[in-house]
Parts: sequence; structure tokens; C-alpha cells
Amino acid sequence: MFDILIAGGWPMLPILLTSALALAIILERFWTLRRGAVLPPDLGAQVRVWARASKLDPAHIDALAAGSPLGQLLAAAVRVRGKPRELIKERLEDTGRHVVHRMGRYLNTLGTIALIAPLLGLLGTVIGLIRMFLAVMVHGAGDPTKMAGGIGEALICTATGLVVAIPAYVFHRYFRSRIDGYAVSMEQEAARLLDELDSPGAPPAVTPSPTAAASATHAPARPDARPRAMPAPAER
Repeated sequence: MFDILIAGGWPMLPILLTSALALAIILERFWTLRRGAVLPPDLGAQVRVWARASKLDPAHIDALAAGSPLGQLLAAAVRVRGKPRELIKERLEDTGRHVVHRMGRYLNTLGTIALIAPLLGLLGTVIGLIRMFLAVMVHGAGDPTKMAGGIGEALICTATGLVVAIPAYVFHRYFRSRIDGYAVSMEQEAARLLDELDSPGAPPAVTPSPTAAASATHAPARPDARPRAMPAPAER
């Protein structure tokens, strides 16, 4: 295998580097985009219970935002609770765009590798063929079997580029599809939390205490208050 790679010439070096980078991105995205890490189970219901019970202090909200992408989205809505529904919805949309963008990190690089790996392989093949034909022009055709072997060695770059590009493209599409599914689930959880924050319970009626009622009864008259008219004495 090492001899075959060496036969491909110097264009094999960038192909091997891109293959190592693609493998690192694929492993990192598999670890980062685990469902339990992005959408912790029962987190949405838990946050709705906390919001209903008013148990969300600033430290609690910060811990929620740092825990997972879903927690970051829900924390953005909780931070502006009590505001109009449109403002909360706008904050959710802004935070959701940032969260989805962060989940798609390195995927553009993976897509670029899937695009350029066959081109690097084709470049290596063309360079190998040019080198072989120049040798034929100098030394003659010679043995046809050697020419066939040279063509086969030149095609090694194209084959290696395809071996790198095909898995990179497949995993790029797979991760994009997974992120789209996560985005739909997070949107559903955010909508449920928005409904919870937008429909609080009616505040209890305020009744005056006995002390307030007594103080109102014995309150002194205002200085500018007019005295009440005394009833006229009854005629005998």
C-alpha cells in the first residue's frame, strides 16, 4: 500500500492531508452532535415546570444556557420572560440561528474536501500522464507493458481522491440532515415554552387587610374639607 501511495507522486500528499482532516471532522461532529448532548431528554418539560414555579434565577439560567444547544435556546426565552410575545419570539429566532450555525461548524470544510479531493486526484493523474509521455518522447515507446503500468500508477491519484471524496460527501449530507432534524425539535420545544411564558395564571385579587380598613375608618379629615351642615333644630 505504501508503494502504491508513493507511486502516485507528490499530489498524493495534499490528498492524504485532506483525508486526515475529513476523518477528524467526522469524528468530532459525531461526538458533538449526539442527540443526548444537543437535546437532553425531558429538558423542555423541566424548564416549563421551572418557569411555572418561578424558580429561574440568573445563575440557574446561565447553567441552563451552558448545558446544551437546546438549553441555550430556552434560556434566551426565559431571560426575557414577562416581555411581549413578539419580543420573546424574536429573541428565540435570533438565538436559534446562532445555535444552528454553531452546530454546523466545520461542515463547510467537510463539503470543500468532498469537492476538491477528486480534483486533486485528477491533477495527480494528469501530471503523471504528462511525465510519462515526456519520457516516451525522450526514450521511445519501449515496452508497452511499462506504459500500461505507468498509466495505472498515474490513475492512483484519481482513485485515492474519489476514496476520500465519497465518504466526505456522504457524511456532510448526513450531518446536515441531522442538524435539520434537531432544529425542528428545538423549534417545537421553544414554541411550547413560549406558550407557557405567554399565558401566566391570573394574579390573585387583592383584598384590604383589617388594619388598612381600620386606618381608613379612623383617618383624620382633610383640612380643606367642608364641614357637614348641622340639622336644623326641630320646631316645638
